[in-house]
Amino acid sequence: MTECRVQIEKVEKTFRDFWGRARVRAVRGVSFDVAAGEVFGLLGPNGSGKSTLMKMMLGLLRPTAGQIRVLGQSPDTTAIRARIGYMPEESSLYPFLTAEETLDFFGQLFGLEAAERARRVEELLAMTGLAHARCRRVGEFSKGMARRVCLAQTLINDPDLILLDEPTAGLDPVGSRQVKEMIRALAQRGRTVILSSHLLADVEDVCDRIAILYHGLLCALGCVNDLLEEHGQIRILLPALDPAVREESLEWLRRRTGAVPLWEHPRKDLETVFLETIRHAPPPPEGASGAAVEEEAPLAPFLKGKGESAPP
Repeated sequence: MTECRVQIEKVEKTFRDFWGRARVRAVRGVSFDVAAGEVFGLLGPNGSGKSTLMKMMLGLLRPTAGQIRVLGQSPDTTAIRARIGYMPEESSLYPFLTAEETLDFFGQLFGLEAAERARRVEELLAMTGLAHARCRRVGEFSKGMARRVCLAQTLINDPDLILLDEPTAGLDPVGSRQVKEMIRALAQRGRTVILSSHLLADVEDVCDRIAILYHGLLCALGCVNDLLEEHGQIRILLPALDPAVREESLEWLRRRTGAVPLWEHPRKDLETVFLETIRHAPPPPEGASGAAVEEEAPLAPFLKGKGESAPP
């Protein structure tokens, strides 16, 4: 039986004014579970309750009604929070610390020994492609580089539950693909990932299940494939046909089904075209500006040891 990492049971959150009067009902009777090794997406327009739910999972807010259990317990305890990694929507970093100092600082907050901190910092800098910028102050970083530091900081404690708010915001397509591959790799090794994003294509790429919120209500919940498939239609893929053969086949289908079949060439998504172009581009001329990009981004070794699903 798959372990349940997060349980949300009929949760409500009402924000009140100074006089105790209900001002905003941010979450209204939401219920769902998230299992170990699952990537779960929280979707919805601004003000739908996604961030409020995440803050309640972190123990930063308490529900007005209902119950939240994280890793089998209330998220209010320090012991449970130590097993959670959180990447906020805004990259709130100390601008005068370097990337290396930032990760070392967060490692100290989690009580890691100096030798273990140094090892994890080294591995995370390599994993996020920041080894070359380890001694630069993060206040000088681009938004994309700051997001990479935030991702590394989120993983410094080797968490069991990872909460990501807009994880690919500000990243170029190569960096976005790397982050998505990391998310899938973490899930395969037993971590639970809950992410919120307005980039629906990214959610579709990585999530096993999604919940769609609107005005604090849970409007849809299910597996991504089940929600996206149109069961009233089918698509058949064939190699490119001679035009005469194609017309003959379409005519046969018209007679057999009584419907007018449509045909089109399958399409790649733009991200795939971009990455293929970069992968096959000639090497840059000497002295060219711009950082080199690496599509492969293996997980830091210290993140590979949890979960029965970890590869040998």
